[in-house]
Amino acid sequence: MPRKAQTESLSDRDAAPGGAAAVDRALSLLSAFGPGDDGLTLAQFAQRTQLYKSTVLRLLASLEHARLIRRLADGRYALGIEIARLHALYAASFSLDGIVPPVLHELVAATGESAAYHVRQPQGAGWARLCLYRVDSPHVVRDHVRAGDLLPADRGAGARILIAFGPEAERPHDAAARQFYDTIRGQGFCALVGDRTAELAGISAPVFHADGRLAAAVTLTMPAHRYDAAYIEPVRAAARRLDAQV
Repeated sequence: MPRKAQTESLSDRDAAPGGAAAVDRALSLLSAFGPGDDGLTLAQFAQRTQLYKSTVLRLLASLEHARLIRRLADGRYALGIEIARLHALYAASFSLDGIVPPVLHELVAATGESAAYHVRQPQGAGWARLCLYRVDSPHVVRDHVRAGDLLPADRGAGARILIAFGPEAERPHDAAARQFYDTIRGQGFCALVGDRTAELAGISAPVFHADGRLAAAVTLTMPAHRYDAAYIEPVRAAARRLDAQV
């Protein structure tokens, strides 16, 4: 009879209701991989999942047979080709069109101002800020940016978010700029009046991929005279709703 682990494994503590324990444990091995892991040893699997090495070996044999795991020449284990096939199918069926615009529409309905979804767009040796999605304010007086427009990469609340939460090496290194972007990172949003254009104000918050990398910035823009700090929390809430979905 298999011996009972003295310490509960991660899969046992987070078991699927009505599920199969063996499947939960096998999936916990796949979840053991993290950013930068090109392969894991048997000991690393055991440490990260809190499963016995003998159990890990049996599960790895099944995952290897299914091509979800492959064994490397040095004895470590890496993700298998089936992972790539499934990711390709997922990517082909996945579209931001059904995810981002509804959140922007709700943000506009809550604030009455224009909402946009900005991403970093490679351009020459650097990058520009691309307005990927946009929902206009119902007000006659508003800014007139459209989806597809390229905006400055160094001005405006959305640009500041893409800089602050983007690659550290690309941030300005002088003391004042470093403090400015550290403040944005610390508070989790950027609210500015007259940064890109004197007549406009903007509030922006970061959206993150599931692995913690920056995905985009959700930005609310309005004429400077309509700026309201009460809009900060709706913008942050909209960004949080998109986290890990993009």
